[in-house]
Amino acid sequence: MTVLSIIRDCLDALLHPSARYDALMRARHRAFMAPRLLGSLVAFAAFPVYLAMRGAPSAIEVAAFAWLIAPIMLSWFLSRTGRYEGAHVLSSLALAGLIMAVAVTTGGIESFAAVWLVVVPLEAALSASRRVAAFASLLALSCVGMLILIGQLGWVPAVEPSAAERGVLMAFGVASATLYAAGLAFGAESLARTSVALLSREEERYRLLARNMSDVISRHQRNGAVEFISPAAEAMLGLPVTQLLGHGLFDRVHVADRPAYLTALSDAARGDVRSVEFRLRREPVGAERGQVDFIWVEMRCRPLDQERAHGVTQESEVVAVMRDVTGHKLSEQALDQARSAAEAADAAKTRFLATMSHELRTPLNAIIGFSEMIAQEQALMLGVAQRKEYAELINASGQHLLSVVNGILDMSKMESGNYEIAPEPFAPRASLLHCCNLLALKARENGIDLITDAPQDLPVMTGDPRAFKQIVLNLVANAIKFTERGGQVSVSAAVAGSQLTLRISDTGVGIAPDDLERVGAPFFQAGKTYQRRHEGTGLGLSIVKSLVALHLGELTVQSRLGEGTAVTVKLPLVYAPPQVKPANEKASEGKIATLTPGLRQDLHDQTHDQPALVKKSA
Repeated sequence: MTVLSIIRDCLDALLHPSARYDALMRARHRAFMAPRLLGSLVAFAAFPVYLAMRGAPSAIEVAAFAWLIAPIMLSWFLSRTGRYEGAHVLSSLALAGLIMAVAVTTGGIESFAAVWLVVVPLEAALSASRRVAAFASLLALSCVGMLILIGQLGWVPAVEPSAAERGVLMAFGVASATLYAAGLAFGAESLARTSVALLSREEERYRLLARNMSDVISRHQRNGAVEFISPAAEAMLGLPVTQLLGHGLFDRVHVADRPAYLTALSDAARGDVRSVEFRLRREPVGAERGQVDFIWVEMRCRPLDQERAHGVTQESEVVAVMRDVTGHKLSEQALDQARSAAEAADAAKTRFLATMSHELRTPLNAIIGFSEMIAQEQALMLGVAQRKEYAELINASGQHLLSVVNGILDMSKMESGNYEIAPEPFAPRASLLHCCNLLALKARENGIDLITDAPQDLPVMTGDPRAFKQIVLNLVANAIKFTERGGQVSVSAAVAGSQLTLRISDTGVGIAPDDLERVGAPFFQAGKTYQRRHEGTGLGLSIVKSLVALHLGELTVQSRLGEGTAVTVKLPLVYAPPQVKPANEKASEGKIATLTPGLRQDLHDQTHDQPALVKKSA
């Protein structure tokens, strides 16, 4: 351990606690205390030697040596209070007082000690305070003025040293003042070197943070131009930092988000702290040239302290911290979708309960009521015709309940992925005509023309014949149900390539554009104006949609409100089951479009221009 390190440790032990954790302040306190303590100790050590050479000292000499206790007291004051500027002010007063005392007794302004007044403001300059330096300068000038005044008034003791003694004293005063000033210069240089080292270390620390932190730090003008941006931007956006300077970053902001981006910077330049989210165009690493995508970025910006950094300027600058929040945005979107799905499920449950309360209660009431009347036939004196009518009504209500339960069970199997396709060869034309014949009576009762176009040369297809009939029956029954009296329903089949195309169109009430997006959802019944005029569970089209998906087919619904609806089903002629079928496979969404205005003309052409049509008129 060197002597300097021992002295440094001793000084650190004397420092005030407020200066121990600030490197620059610690260096200033050391520079203040070290020369004063060492100077006082040297002076006290030289005092016996001075007595041996000089003899008995005079009162002035004793007072001068006693005055050397002042630096020790100043060091103690600084170590106890930590008031650096106050210690410099007291030091200037002590030094000026000592110089005045020696100068007054040794010739006034012509004394060898008067030159030491130059040292007073130089010593105060180490405080790095303009107020302390100005006070020390005024104090030195005041002492010069007082020495001149004392000399003019003749208050200086009449001591006339010889020319040789005067020269020696003057040389001693100049040399000692020069040495002290040199010490001050070295102290100032040491403090400056310490300040530069601390500044360089601090800058290197900030550079290290800017290079390694994932957040992007940037500095902007009020108009959004980038003056500095950290290297993290290269990893975030996939391009060099130099391309983001100026308006390079602004050019990569999504057009829709640029007003919010500029508004946040403008508000921050006026003194506000703002946070804004916007999209930035990014070029993925390894992507093809020109391929870009957008990421979500959160930017927090605040005004830069211009007065402390660069003085008063006309325009405030803004410092911003940007962070990639794309993952957070995706989580929010997933949460919104989950919330929407939950709301849709809740609405579906409500629709299910409302529909089932009607579809189950009405036939059950009929079954219970008519069965009670048959049980009391003797009391009511029912005839054979009435009993037969009631039995038929009970049977019809039971069949309706059975169809409702079967529809719910089929839908549940399809939703859970447990519905199995049993493929086998069958004739689609015969199945299509059979279904239309079953619904012909219902069409005649409703005053609707049911037109069937089934070419004789339809090939045999491989699939589930029961599912095929269920598709046709549900679609044709829906078309008849929602077609007004005097309208028509057309059913056609054709082969295109390896697919069988079924088209069921009607001239009914149609479906509104807003309801088209929800067509096929379980228990959904479109149109408030007519949904209560027709019975049903809302499962028909949903079952069709799921059956078509299980057959790896395609469903297209076209409709226009007030003109009619056309449903097109494309099924493969040969069903090939998928190699791997997920346990939770759901029905795929069908393609939904809007019907063109020429639907009625197409139906008219089909009725009159094609001889293969089978028309079951009312």
